[in-house]
Amino acid sequence: MAPHAIRRGAPALGAALAQLHEAQLRRERLTVAGFGAPGERLLVTAEGRALVDFSSNDYLGLARHPALARAMAECAPRTGAGSGASHLITGHGAEHEALEAELAAFTQRERALLFSTGYMANLAVMGALAVRGQRVLLDRLSHASLIDGARLSGAQLRRYAHADAPAAQRLAAAEPGATALIGTDGVFSMDGDLAPLPQLVRAAQAHEAWLVVDDAHGLGVIGAHGGGTLEHYGLSAAEVPVLVGTLGKAFGSFGAFVAGGHELIEYLIQKARPYIYTTALPQPVAAASRAALRLARTEAWRRERLQAHIGRFRELARAAGVPLMASATAIQPVPLGSAAAALAVQRELSAAGLCVIAIRAPTVPAGRARLRVTLSAAHTEQQVEALVQALARACARVAPT
Repeated sequence: MAPHAIRRGAPALGAALAQLHEAQLRRERLTVAGFGAPGERLLVTAEGRALVDFSSNDYLGLARHPALARAMAECAPRTGAGSGASHLITGHGAEHEALEAELAAFTQRERALLFSTGYMANLAVMGALAVRGQRVLLDRLSHASLIDGARLSGAQLRRYAHADAPAAQRLAAAEPGATALIGTDGVFSMDGDLAPLPQLVRAAQAHEAWLVVDDAHGLGVIGAHGGGTLEHYGLSAAEVPVLVGTLGKAFGSFGAFVAGGHELIEYLIQKARPYIYTTALPQPVAAASRAALRLARTEAWRRERLQAHIGRFRELARAAGVPLMASATAIQPVPLGSAAAALAVQRELSAAGLCVIAIRAPTVPAGRARLRVTLSAAHTEQQVEALVQALARACARVAPT
């Protein structure tokens, strides 16, 4: 049942929920009651079951690092638990200011601007840089927040085939001067592959359009220094003028930011509604993010260990006949086709003490359900090997459809 067809009232909503259940597309939350010791990849469910976590985006294993907890605890008595107001009223604190400066230095840009979530950061960028009468070009697999931001901007949204830079170029050339912005994920969150950024840079420059890269799953993880997809390709701030990053993935904290030139950030402060009209994130959270940023910069072994796990996982999975997609990142999708198959394998893995969540429509296209395995520097070699063994057994019993 399409959302626009749902009439008001509980019976209609009940019927819609029943349809989702029948199609095996109804989502259920896993309640986590606790975690293992710092450095372990264990989560404890509300029922008391301990599972090895292969589903979170904590790629560097920082989310439960003692340094982050200590930074929050030391900051809270000075600043309180909440900021109390938006950044433009009285909510902008010294920890926010320091974190923005450190993020600017980390991304090698003039300035950075904090947001409460990556979703809000993308809404802000799209709404501020594109207006009615212009065009926004997005990769077909761009994150929902980029798509929603483009729609809310009032600009005409056109989507090009996934990772197809020539298609983006053709769309931009079809209506010269109309394209305000080309946007893409750096690392695609459900497929784990990288955007063809060098070709998109050329397309954006040829048509004088902003290039916006949401590198939520690349920053901190990819590149020798954790500079993300841009470091991987050797791209400068001039070539990619708008960089969006999050703090709740590789950096193990919470929040997001936009990094770019001085005038871009100042313009967002003045015009970005998701920044202006929301309470600033708590300063203790910013303090934890600063601690995480220091660890990500200085402990390169975390990226090295993660890369070793990625290589080992793919080697073992291929040898065991586990289906894989073409990803060289911490996101390793196991395509299973139907929602029923993905859920069946998820249940088998859970019974074996492994948490790997099935991803189904509409997050991915219908018929392309998969398990989204995510690897972390905090995993052990033994855990990675146990995951592949369990996947091989489950996939053999539940043939991809």
